[in-house]
Amino acid sequence: MDTSNYTTSVCAVSAEQGELLASARMLLPVTSGQRGLRQSDALFFHVRQLPLVMEELMEQLHAKGIVPEWVMLGASVRPRPYAASYMPVFQAGTNFITAMAMALGIPAVRTTHQEGHLAAAEYFVPAQGARFVAVHISGGTSDVMLAERTEFGYKIDLVGEGMDLHAGQLVDRIGVRLGLSFPAGPALEQLAATVVRDEQSNLDFTLPSSVQGAKMSFSGPLSAAMRALDGGVPAADVAYAVQMCIATSVAKAVEYCIRHGDSDVREVVIAGGVASNAVIREHVTNRLERRVRNVRVRFAPPEFARDNALGVARIAWRRYTFLRRR
Repeated sequence: MDTSNYTTSVCAVSAEQGELLASARMLLPVTSGQRGLRQSDALFFHVRQLPLVMEELMEQLHAKGIVPEWVMLGASVRPRPYAASYMPVFQAGTNFITAMAMALGIPAVRTTHQEGHLAAAEYFVPAQGARFVAVHISGGTSDVMLAERTEFGYKIDLVGEGMDLHAGQLVDRIGVRLGLSFPAGPALEQLAATVVRDEQSNLDFTLPSSVQGAKMSFSGPLSAAMRALDGGVPAADVAYAVQMCIATSVAKAVEYCIRHGDSDVREVVIAGGVASNAVIREHVTNRLERRVRNVRVRFAPPEFARDNALGVARIAWRRYTFLRRR
């Protein structure tokens, strides 16, 4: 179970192979024009939605003829794998899973939202080595890391993190300005897609990318985008430029991580809601493949790049198989 900003999600995988059996999730409701939720409101919505996503999960399992016998449960308890990392919303899923585990008399595994994103991506595109460059780009994170897979999750060395706004915040703030629904990623991508079909679009309009080493900054691009909208630049052109700015920034940060962090690592796994954007995925891949020899850039499928509980379930499964072998 994962109760992040802004998705309540639950997933079941098989005990034998850790294969995906069912997955259910629900976005938290955000009033039109707002740029997010207070943590107290988000926590309340998670508590209200947990029975609904569990009901949907059970319906999917029963439709496949599966009557689950739970052997291990897992929840994300904090955003990132650091003691100081904390958000109240994760208490909803943690408390639900803890109570369920005590009732069933089975273990409960605690992991983090970030590790869940990496494990979800690796379910579809497993890194060839244990150590790889990991990127987590979302509304709350712009992390570039060297990650190493372990029996219990990941050992993470942080190389660079967001200096101010995160990539997802840039998307959402521009999206809210344009009257798009929140979170604004899918709607902004659709708007930007009209640029390539409109002969009047100004493809020369760009936003600056601000990267220091592997640390990305998006406050400057946000200000430039707002000024452009005030100056009459078409909304679709700004939306497209936002995507390209994020993609260029991510590619620069990853290139720095490879050249200065661990020159032997050539595997790159990129996850998080922003990584579901098709233009960003293509531009990051193409730029890195041109500039870094033998690099392999991998993304989760768009549906599982966004917040979901698959990776949390997979980490719980890893620990279950480890204990079973002992």
